[in-house]
Amino acid sequence: MQIHKIVVPTPFYVGPVNVYLVRTDPLTLIDVGPNTEEAYQGLCSGLADLGIELKQIKRIIISHAHEDHYGLASRLQEIAGAEVLLHSWEEKKVHNNYDYSEHRKLLKRAGVPQQVIKRFEQGYQRFSPLAGSQVSITPVEDEEEIIFEKGSLKVLHTPGHTPGSICLFRESNRELIAADTVIKHISPNPMLHVDPLDNYRRFPSLSEYLCSVSRIKELAPTFIHSGHGHPILDYGEHFHRLVRRTQERQMKVISLLPNRGATAWEISELLFPNVEGMHRYLAVSEAQAHLDMAVADGRLIMEKQDEMECFRIK
Repeated sequence: MQIHKIVVPTPFYVGPVNVYLVRTDPLTLIDVGPNTEEAYQGLCSGLADLGIELKQIKRIIISHAHEDHYGLASRLQEIAGAEVLLHSWEEKKVHNNYDYSEHRKLLKRAGVPQQVIKRFEQGYQRFSPLAGSQVSITPVEDEEEIIFEKGSLKVLHTPGHTPGSICLFRESNRELIAADTVIKHISPNPMLHVDPLDNYRRFPSLSEYLCSVSRIKELAPTFIHSGHGHPILDYGEHFHRLVRRTQERQMKVISLLPNRGATAWEISELLFPNVEGMHRYLAVSEAQAHLDMAVADGRLIMEKQDEMECFRIK
């Protein structure tokens, strides 16, 4: 089984996305890039360098439902008739990409001012076309084997960055395709999401993410293909750095809480005072994730104040 990396441009601050071609029947792409002409041409060029045409692609596996990873899926499905595989928890996001109502509620609970929520939504709507049009999905689940003529890849459900994020594990040589679950140069952001099993509950993204990276550590991968940037060859060291940074950030968040308590929005302003635009949304997501984990660990308590949630030290 040959796995080839194709670097595809994106308009996002994270930079290019890594798409992977599994070069054995059925020819399979893992992620595809955003729905832009630049990404499409970059993908076609990368495949051509490998002697492959888009119409030869028979299967597409999407690691998670972020536009830079799945946006071209509908276009490729139309061209090649490829089957598109995605974890079942991500289907709702793909099929309702323009619906911002759940995020609006989460942001309101986090104490984000109404005018800021409106700006977030306007920014989200500008990026929504990068998701492409509707795509037919075949859902996959944890531990499912994806079979090739030569070998197989096992689906690992690794929630955290999104609820339905997956990695793909080649057990024969402990090779892992990790997408945004493991990135060498940055820590993946624990995004704000509604729990896919309970619409009234916020998904515990950071706690779940730490469980996911711990699960990967138990597999002792020898080589990790990442969704952005370079591969990871020393996952044990990477894992310990990640846990240490998370613990340090957790203590920082707790130290910033005033005696009266604070919302996730207020903590995000203290934690990242100079960020704007989409980065401010990411700051709110991170603050909320750390506050939720601190409540789960018994370090903080959460109290409802009207429609907002306030966190304070016990």
